[in-house]
Amino acid sequence: MKNLYDTYVLPRVIDFACGLPTFERGRVALLSAAAGRVLEIGMGTGRNLSHYQPKKLACLCGLDPALHPLAARRAQAAGLTVELMPLSAEQIPKPEHSFDCVVATYTLCTIADVHAALNEVHRVLVPGGRLLFLEHGAAPDRSVRGWQNRITPYWKSVAGGCHLNREIPALLQTAGFRMAELSQGYHPGPRILTYLYSGVAVKD
Repeated sequence: MKNLYDTYVLPRVIDFACGLPTFERGRVALLSAAAGRVLEIGMGTGRNLSHYQPKKLACLCGLDPALHPLAARRAQAAGLTVELMPLSAEQIPKPEHSFDCVVATYTLCTIADVHAALNEVHRVLVPGGRLLFLEHGAAPDRSVRGWQNRITPYWKSVAGGCHLNREIPALLQTAGFRMAELSQGYHPGPRILTYLYSGVAVKD
C-alpha cells in the first residue's frame, strides 16, 4: 500500500503543495540566474522548468530518484531539452567540474544523506560555480523549532522523507560552500513548514 502511495499519490500531493503561492514565490528570480551547464537536483515533477531562460542554458540535466512523467511534459512545454536521470544526488554520475550551476528547490529536506549529496554537488561544480537554493528548514524561534523536531519523525514517513528541521546554511557551509546571498524568514502558512531560505552558495 505504501508503494502505491509513494508512486502515485505522493508525487501529486507534493506537486500541488510546491505550487502553492508560499512555495512558488521566489522561483522566478532564483531560476533566472541559472546559466551555462546546469544541473537540477530533485527535479521531481519539473515545477521549475517553466522558469528557466533557455537562451542562458548550455545544457540542463535533471536528477531525481522519483522522476515523474510530468517533468518530461513540462520540459517539452517549456521548449527545453533536459537530460533526465532517475538517480539520487548522493552519487551524481558526472565527472568533476561538469556544471557551472546547480539548482535545488525544496530538495535538501528530503535527501536521506544530505551531507553526501552536497559533497557530490560541490564535486561536480566548477571552481566559482554556484548552487542556487530555495528551501524550507529549521526556524529560529525556540517554540517553532521544538515542534519541528517533534513532528519530523512522523512527517517524513508520509511526506517523502521531508525533514522540517534541517539547518540549510550550516549544511551548505559544512560542504565547503561560501554564502554569497542569503534571505530567510517566515512566509504565509504554518510556521513549522514555511521558514524559507533562499540564496546563492559559491564553490571557492
